Amino acid sequence: MQSVEPIRCKKTIKKIKTNLLKKSPRNFLLFSLGINSGLRISDILKLKVKDVRDVEYIQIKEKKTQKSKRFPITNAYKKILDEFIKNKSLEDWLFKSKKGNRPITRVQAYRIIRRACEKAGLTTKIGTHTLRKTFGYHFYQEKKDIALLQTIFNHSTPTVTLRYIGINQDMIDSNLKSFSL
Repeated sequence: MQSVEPIRCKKTIKKIKTNLLKKSPRNFLLFSLGINSGLRISDILKLKVKDVRDVEYIQIKEKKTQKSKRFPITNAYKKILDEFIKNKSLEDWLFKSKKGNRPITRVQAYRIIRRACEKAGLTTKIGTHTLRKTFGYHFYQEKKDIALLQTIFNHSTPTVTLRYIGINQDMIDSNLKSFSL
């Protein structure tokens, strides 16, 4: 399995969001939820309207770890979420497929993300996990709290978390470029 990268540039994120919003509110919400929650795509895709309507927190059982997780519905996607689900039934899938009563597949989510990133001119390795890594990268850049991010991601050590979001390589590159004897 090939490793993917976070989206490091906030201007690129904004460009992706703008393009997605013009094309599809569902796809915009998928991207926004992914980069603002740090959830795995498998957990995002299984959400139903009842999981997000009239609540402050989304509570899930993580597919990979089987652990319970709770995270707030932040201002970054609350307004679009409320508008998106306004006329939907509680049992509707949040990211409903056009092919029947089921959520979009992981493959379809990948296509959505890849196309949006390509359209924005992003050339790094992209995948569904890019959303989770983008959350982690920017959370760390803003908060500088690796212990909290490690807890959010349920990683075993801070080193794993730093490597996961690409900070270790960034630090190595930055320090080596300015190093001289």
